[in-house]
Amino acid sequence: MDAVTEAMTSSPSPQRPSPLTLPVVLTGVVLVAMSISGTAVALPSMGRELDASGSPLNWVVAGYNLAFAAMTLVAGSTADRVGRRKTFVASAAVFSCGFLVTAVSPSILFTDVARIVSGAGGAGIMAAGGAVLAASYEGTSRNRAFAFMGTMAGVGIAVGPTLSGLLISATGWRGSFVVFTALGTLITAGATRMHESRAATGRADWAGSILFIVALCLLMFALLEAPSLGWTDEVVVAAAISGVIALAVFGAVQRRSAHPVLEPALLTNRGFIGWSLATLTTSVGFLGVLVFLPTYLQAAAHLAPAAAGAAMLLLTAPVLVTPLAAVALVNRGVPARRLVVLALVMVTLGNLSLVTLSPDNTLLGATAPLLAIGIGMGTSFGVTDGQAMALVPAESVGMAAGFLNTLRGAAEAMVIAAFGAALLGFLGSRLGSDERAAAVSAGQLSDTDRHAELAALTWSWRMTQLGIGLLCLLLTLTVMALIRHHGPRHQHA
Repeated sequence: MDAVTEAMTSSPSPQRPSPLTLPVVLTGVVLVAMSISGTAVALPSMGRELDASGSPLNWVVAGYNLAFAAMTLVAGSTADRVGRRKTFVASAAVFSCGFLVTAVSPSILFTDVARIVSGAGGAGIMAAGGAVLAASYEGTSRNRAFAFMGTMAGVGIAVGPTLSGLLISATGWRGSFVVFTALGTLITAGATRMHESRAATGRADWAGSILFIVALCLLMFALLEAPSLGWTDEVVVAAAISGVIALAVFGAVQRRSAHPVLEPALLTNRGFIGWSLATLTTSVGFLGVLVFLPTYLQAAAHLAPAAAGAAMLLLTAPVLVTPLAAVALVNRGVPARRLVVLALVMVTLGNLSLVTLSPDNTLLGATAPLLAIGIGMGTSFGVTDGQAMALVPAESVGMAAGFLNTLRGAAEAMVIAAFGAALLGFLGSRLGSDERAAAVSAGQLSDTDRHAELAALTWSWRMTQLGIGLLCLLLTLTVMALIRHHGPRHQHA
């Protein structure tokens, strides 16, 4: 038995949780997931009203995910030290304030900043929420709680595009952000009734926290701005190099810190890393399609925002049911490793199949690939977190939850940035104009040259999607190697 597994097994039982613990955390997870998936449907409307396209418009989604990725690890470690409930309450309040500001935003710059604030709050909700569940439940109850967490994340992702599309059609894009503000306020109030818990008593690793945030922000800035500024632009190159240096210094600081924000032992646990990479892989294969396909559907198939959101149910609806179905299979003795490998294969094949998409078969051609990706994503939701957390000592559950969600958030932010950068690059090469490429990527096709621009958008989509599919294939092979002989085969949930 691994040392970390022994630490988990020997840890004291958590106190009986408050009746509000599970519903409050799960509702917070739904809101965070909905805010990721639903905003993509609003991008064309936001772009028209705020006169934005290209990189500034992409930051509406990418900025949220960047803040989510950068702050989740820090939020998880902070929750262990200062209190998991306290961190959850503060994060829910920040999340709500960000959505309120977005709803009344007068410009794209204001909107981008507000979305970054919301992303930071969402990071705390997910990390502290996972830590609350891990500290409040144990054994089969803990695995069941995480399965519900995965299911509710699926619910949020599933209803996000559809609900946002309906709200946009009925009240405009600002109305959807008002709804999130109200719900977030209710979650903030409900979270104050949960029991408090904390673990480590040492000082916070401020140096490590700042270095991690700076490194990820610099790398993301370079990736997102490279298409408009140029890959050899001095600012882009300087940001990329500085980000790599900051990341290297962060690693060195963590090895010497008495209370690191990321425990180095987690990174040497092959089983934990393998299960963590599994969740990263499904995020890579899911988010690019989730964010960019609605715009293509509106441009190529002439769908209204509500119809485009409804079409995305092919991708998101399977995530409603497959997490708990996966847990039920594990309970019956199906090895968790076998399930997660099957899930990754489905995500990979689904992404590779989307390279055949065209204006002539938009919905028909997307049906089977979207279902495959959605089923694979949902299966991963139901299996990976519980398997990974079973390999973590009790005093580090917040850190581990933060690490898992950091990987998800980083993958989502990087995929959105890379997908958008690749799409703009391919479009620019076909259209010969960066300005037109930015407009077309946002679904704003001209009346005079619509046919040529749609053909360029389709070709650029195919090339970008091929890259995502190949990346998923590489990550799947890596996960298979890491979890082959590490981590539990199955756990009753």
